[in-house]
Amino acid sequence: MTDDLTPKASSPTDLTDSVLASFDAARDERYRELMQALVRHAHAFVRETRLTEDEWDTAIEFLTAAGHITDETRQEFVLLSDVLGISMLTVAVNETDLDKVTESTVLGPFFVKNSPKIELGGDMAQGASGEPCWVTGTVTDADGKPIAGTRIELWEADDDGMYDVQYDDQALAGRAHLFTDAEGRYRLWGLTPTPYPIPGDGPVGRLLQAADRSPMRAPHLHFMVTAPGFRRLTTQIFIADHPLLDSDSVFGVKESLVRDFIRHAPGTPAPDGRVPAGTWTSTTFDIVLQRG
Repeated sequence: MTDDLTPKASSPTDLTDSVLASFDAARDERYRELMQALVRHAHAFVRETRLTEDEWDTAIEFLTAAGHITDETRQEFVLLSDVLGISMLTVAVNETDLDKVTESTVLGPFFVKNSPKIELGGDMAQGASGEPCWVTGTVTDADGKPIAGTRIELWEADDDGMYDVQYDDQALAGRAHLFTDAEGRYRLWGLTPTPYPIPGDGPVGRLLQAADRSPMRAPHLHFMVTAPGFRRLTTQIFIADHPLLDSDSVFGVKESLVRDFIRHAPGTPAPDGRVPAGTWTSTTFDIVLQRG
């Protein structure tokens, strides 16, 4: 005779239903929606692939390694989200009015708060190596009204494909912030963007190696643009006609963000009167912010 206290065997579907029900009493409706959707999709993945215990242990080890290598200047989980296309998908499902405003793209793992402030026309390179680049543009709303006092954060890799925080001394370079003038205009010196591989010394690098995927990013310059009353814009601009535009490792390239970088001969005066000894480039990036 079977003891009434003996647990009954449950099917995988019964287990999923039980876990889903465990979130029914959550007071926050959005939290409940997110957690139950996560459970449904995660359980469906396990059933579809018939995930083994060894494979699950490997996944836990991978996530643990991602946590261990993450610190204040490197975010391995952001990198993982990027290479899986989740970062760009999150951007895509939250964008509206794309025919009127500047498109967003991924933040990347190397954003750092409290960057140095520069004045209009200043040099964000701060000693980072590379070809000088004169960057100008305006910030407006969707109706073309200039937005004065907009904060623009910029950061980029040097000509060795390295961000400042990847060096041992972690001295800030190749990043800065500035504010638009009364007409919504900005201008500064940066570096001509260069291609580089995303970090390959951690679990995400090993993931790409196992998939025989390229770690290379198309050359780009990062922007984070904030103004009161407007949605924060996180975006990048890319060099036109570069061969990596179609194979960016984090799927971050959008056609609307591709710009011409015009190369000038050594000794050619720049708009601010500077006469670089070597070649330099110039580009324009006008930004349109969305209210809300």
